[in-house]
Amino acid sequence: MKKHYLATQIPVLLLFLLFTISCNAQGGTSVSKADVARATRPAKMIKTQGDNKYNTVGQSIEDQAGNLWFGTSAEGIYRYDGKIFTNFTEKDGLMSNRISGIAADKNGDIWISTPEGISCYDGKKFRNIPVSVINGSYTYGAIGNKAAKAPMEIWSIFQDKKGTIWIGTNNDGVYCYDGKVFTHFLHQDKVENKDGLQLNAVNTILEDKAGNIWFSTWFEGLCRYDGKAVIHFTPNDEVWFSRIFEDKAGNIWAGRRGKGVCRFDGKSFTNVLQKGLFDECCVLCITQDESGNMWFGTEAANIAMRDNMGGLWSYNGQSFKNFTAEEGLGNYSVFSVLGDRKGNIWAGTRNTSLYRYDGKVIRSFSE
Repeated sequence: MKKHYLATQIPVLLLFLLFTISCNAQGGTSVSKADVARATRPAKMIKTQGDNKYNTVGQSIEDQAGNLWFGTSAEGIYRYDGKIFTNFTEKDGLMSNRISGIAADKNGDIWISTPEGISCYDGKKFRNIPVSVINGSYTYGAIGNKAAKAPMEIWSIFQDKKGTIWIGTNNDGVYCYDGKVFTHFLHQDKVENKDGLQLNAVNTILEDKAGNIWFSTWFEGLCRYDGKAVIHFTPNDEVWFSRIFEDKAGNIWAGRRGKGVCRFDGKSFTNVLQKGLFDECCVLCITQDESGNMWFGTEAANIAMRDNMGGLWSYNGQSFKNFTAEEGLGNYSVFSVLGDRKGNIWAGTRNTSLYRYDGKVIRSFSE
């Protein structure tokens, strides 16, 4: 079994350096609440960075207190309290400004995954765990909040009902963190893996109502762990899936590349198609609103069409509706979609842009 502890028998200097970036209560280079208050930039809208269309708002969650968190690909993470946005970046203690995932744990702490490692924010300070600690490739290049770049990158993060933190990577499988130890998921003796899965390129992890852990991957389809064995599904012989989402009825929805979405009811997969523009898009993100409607963020599968095809889609169980520039959406590539407890739909797009749909109109929250 492959386990990696935050403290181990390594040279004293390295132990000290790792200790300063540990994410448990005794470790971690942190930034005080006062320092964060001085460094962050409260604003009524998030800030776009010039005309770089490749910077995105790609992650979004709502925490227990009702704050909304939006992760970007280059400008760190934003917290919205209903009145102002507060931007946290590397200057404030983040591991990296490139956000790949966000999760809120049972204690209200916010876990932020980046390609370089994980940041944990308790409302007062950040504590960081670099990739080198997670996968055991300890590096003497670790200084303060930083570590020498490692081939492994973290793509997703999630906490299950038992409190375990799950971490998906690009090329080193999935890791589990119990608050003390990082364990490689597939290297545990209790995990049956008859299909020889690698669980690489995991971009979403979720726990369904039955307690199963699901993984969406780019190369091995959809994978499910029932507490004993991990198996994979390749509906229609497809292996590439983006985000997955469980609706209120317990169905699992999975985004596909250029073929709409598929829905799993516990027994079989059903293709949900619009037979038109929706089926020509990559479904990049999924959510459900308070009324039970499904929402999908998309972009055109054909690169040449990404300036005029894609956008935000809603599905009421019978028909689709497309929201694009005509409805006020300023970008056709939607990388994150969130339904908040007030019934609003938030869409994050390229150009570090954010939009909110209140059921009537779409409003921009970027400047």
